[in-house]
Amino acid sequence: MTAHQAVHHVATGCRVLGVSPSGYYAWRKRPLSPHARADVELSAHIDASHRASRGTYGAPRVHAELAALGIHIGRKRVARLIRALGVQGVSRRRWPRTTLRDPAQPPAPDLVARDFTAPGPDHLWVADITYIPTGGGLPVPGRRPRRVESARDRPSGSWPSSTGTGCAWRNRAAP
Repeated sequence: MTAHQAVHHVATGCRVLGVSPSGYYAWRKRPLSPHARADVELSAHIDASHRASRGTYGAPRVHAELAALGIHIGRKRVARLIRALGVQGVSRRRWPRTTLRDPAQPPAPDLVARDFTAPGPDHLWVADITYIPTGGGLPVPGRRPRRVESARDRPSGSWPSSTGTGCAWRNRAAP
C-alpha cells in the first residue's frame, strides 16, 4: 500500500483490500512481533553462514551450522528464511560413467557427421537414450522406451543435441 500511495489514496487501497484505514494505520505503527524480530536476527546469521560457505550451503547445512553455534531452531524455519533471502545452496552431483570404451578398439564411425537432415523417408534413423538419476547410484535408462524415428519425420532442428548423447544410423541401401 505504501508503494502505491503516490498513485492511489490510502482509503481506496483499504477499500480494495477490505480493511479499515484506521486498522491500516494502527498496523503501520505497531512494532514487529518477537517472532518477526527473531526472524530478522536469524536472517543475518543465515546470510553470514551462507556467505561464509561461498554460497554453497543450503538449509540442512545452515541448520547444522546454526545448531553448532548454539542457535536451535527448526530446519523448516531455516528453509523459509533462506527462501525469503532469495538464496539457495549448490548441489554437485557426480554422474557415473555408463560406458567404458576399450582403448584398443577404434571408435565407431560417425556415419551422419552430425548432420541430422534426411533427403527422404527411410534414409536416416535416429534414437536417443535418456538416463534418469536414482537415489541408488547409477542412472537408469528411461523406463518408457523411446521411439526410433526417421529423421525426416522430425521437425527441423529437433534431433539430437550436439553433445553426442544420441545415436544415428544411415540406411546403407539407399533407394
